[in-house]
Formats: sequence, structure tokens, C-alpha cells
Amino acid sequence: MIAGRPSSCCVGGIARLLVAQPVALPVALLALLFGCFVIVGANFPALTGRIVDQANVIPPETRSALEPKLAELETKSGIQLVVATVASLDGQEIEPYANELFRSWKLGEKAKNNGVLLLIAPKERRVRIEVGYGLEGTLTDALSKIIITNAIAPRFKAGDYGAGVSRGVDDIITVLTTDSSEWQQRPSLRLDNQQAPDWLTWFLIAGAIALVTLLVVSPGFRWFFLNVALNILVNSGSSRGSGGGFSSSGGFSGRGGSSGGGGASGSW
Repeated sequence: MIAGRPSSCCVGGIARLLVAQPVALPVALLALLFGCFVIVGANFPALTGRIVDQANVIPPETRSALEPKLAELETKSGIQLVVATVASLDGQEIEPYANELFRSWKLGEKAKNNGVLLLIAPKERRVRIEVGYGLEGTLTDALSKIIITNAIAPRFKAGDYGAGVSRGVDDIITVLTTDSSEWQQRPSLRLDNQQAPDWLTWFLIAGAIALVTLLVVSPGFRWFFLNVALNILVNSGSSRGSGGGFSSSGGFSGRGGSSGGGGASGSW
């Protein structure tokens, strides 16, 4: 979060934008919904390679076997798949943590947003597959959930992190490199075609009404909203403006990609 109150110029600019361009209001509302989960002062690990094992749970032999696969995937397709474990989520939910980490690392190509992050938090017993914008139609939320439920979580529950990571990476790569028509022929993998239940629609409507009400009656909440929206705009702008690729020193780095929260989470 940005410390202190935003300047009157910035606040006025956002306010005028909302008045002059009604379409900006839904965008701002979405920014607030994401912003409510923005991680404050998160201690992200550095992106040192395609496997970042801060929690020290991935066996060396698993790492050695996976790194060539991840490198080959990026070389042949441009898709940047990174596996990361963290010692702690610092009290945050894994969804916003994974999204902010993905954006911080800028995984995938800038023009294609074709990055994927497999994030594991052993302390909280949580795992997430975070998918870049450009791959959401291929590695769908439903397929990500199936991979976690069938391939990763059971092995983590048995204490075998190496097998869980290996199987998860293999399944992710298979989905990303296999003709989608083959997946569509399998009924168990077509969950993403289901429509949202009615209760979810009404819940979202009620949430939007409550949000508008708070913006009208609470000056403090309006300031919070503008502060969060400004922070999101600044962060997304810096993500779009940065480049990517391998650093001049030859180290591994993101290539400018971004994610909008696509993917799935699970626990064990």
C-alpha cells in the first residue's frame, strides 16, 4: 500500500476519470477487489532460476530432473514455467501472494503473458498454479484444479514433495503442449464449461451494492478505495513498462509477463 494519503492531484485525477468515463467505474471496482488483498511488505524470494526452493523441500534429484524440462519448454514454446516454494506466506492467502509474486517476477513474455507459476507453501499446506493472461484459455482454472487435486496434493499429503512437484510439472507441461481438442474429449476435464451457480451471481451483485454504499456514506472508505486503486494502477504500469529476458550477467529473470489471477489453489 502507498504510505500516507494520495496527493490531491492524483485523487482528483481518478475522481474526474470516474465521472468522465463511466466505463472506468467497473475497472476501479475490480481494482478494489484485488487491492483488498494486496500484500503489504511481502518478503518475496529472489528469482534465481526456474526452481526457487526457499522452503528447502525439493530433493536435489527432483530439481536436476525438472530443470532441463522447464528450460526445454521455454526454448521450444516461449512459455516460462517456474516452480517456487516459500518458507511462509506471512499471514496472507496464497491467491494474492501468488499473483503479486508472479507480477513481481514478470513471468512469461511481455507480448504474450505466457508465464506459469507453481507455488508451494509447506508451512500453510497450500499450493497454487498461477496462470498468465495469455495461457488462461489453455491451462484453465478447471484443469489447474484437477492437476492439484489428482497429481500434487495426494503426494504432498504423503510427505513426498519431490513426487508431487514432478507430477505437477509434468501434467502442466502436458496440458500446455498437447492439442486442446484431446482434452475436450475427456468429460472429467471439461469443468470449465460449467456456468457459475445462481448464488454466486447474487453474491457478486450484493457485494457490488455494498461497495457502492460504502463509497457513498464513508469518507474513510473512499480514501482507502482511491489509495488502493492508485497503488494498483502504479504497479500495473510499472509491470507493463519493464522488459524481460536474461540479465546482462547471464542470470535467469522474467520476461515482462503478467497475470490476472487465473489458475487454482488447493491444500493437503
